Amino acid sequence: MSLKGKTALITGSTSGIGLAYAKSLAAEGVNLLINGFGDADAIEKERLALEQASGAKAIYSGHDLTKPEEIEAMMAQAAEAFGGVDILINNAGTQHVAPVEEFPLDKWSLIIKLNLESAFHTTRLAVPYMKQRKWGRIIQTASAHSLVASPFKSAYVTAKHGLAGFTKTIALELATFGITANCISPGYVWTPLVEGQIPDTMKARNMTREQVINDVLLAGQPTKEFVTVEQVAAIAMFLCSDPASNITGANISVDGGWTAA
Repeated sequence: MSLKGKTALITGSTSGIGLAYAKSLAAEGVNLLINGFGDADAIEKERLALEQASGAKAIYSGHDLTKPEEIEAMMAQAAEAFGGVDILINNAGTQHVAPVEEFPLDKWSLIIKLNLESAFHTTRLAVPYMKQRKWGRIIQTASAHSLVASPFKSAYVTAKHGLAGFTKTIALELATFGITANCISPGYVWTPLVEGQIPDTMKARNMTREQVINDVLLAGQPTKEFVTVEQVAAIAMFLCSDPASNITGANISVDGGWTAA
């Protein structure tokens, strides 16, 4: 079955993995709602490129996903433009690295709201349309940290473990409605989020930049290579396909062997 004419909403899709998802879906003729922060001109350039690639419609939402009322406004925007969402990819996230006793309360709250709670709100609002259509795909960008822990990342690990549990639950609830729900759990992917946590990790571990990359970020990935955004997007495209219709409640690792140990 072709994805052409379906609609996808991807949170955190103005850069990195989320933008790679959008580009892959655009190539299949999917209508898109992209969401995230960034330079307005750069986002508009990407939006126009997605429309050109898809031959369909791409719209942008700048709503703040830490606020339930703004998530509701974003989902209403998708409903008004497209009727509803067939493919929901929860990808928005942020990170902060600090020892637990020093972890800032505002950072804890931000990470839980953006990385975990926003997925609950987008899902609860997307599901009625998917049930009506008897078809849907819900995909979470989880993380190897949905399966294992690392020091100094208490909020992030908590959020990603929660996201994995949430996904299993909704997979069971939606199993008879033609709707699948799965996690993709990448290892370290070279994205702005990963690059941005290097200074904090340098401080927390008293390391150089090179030591953080080689001895922390890639230490647990046996391949000693960063995962690419295109590799993660390819898994999402498969999960949207008919051959993947019986894959639900899964947590698919794309981590260079990190969680095999």
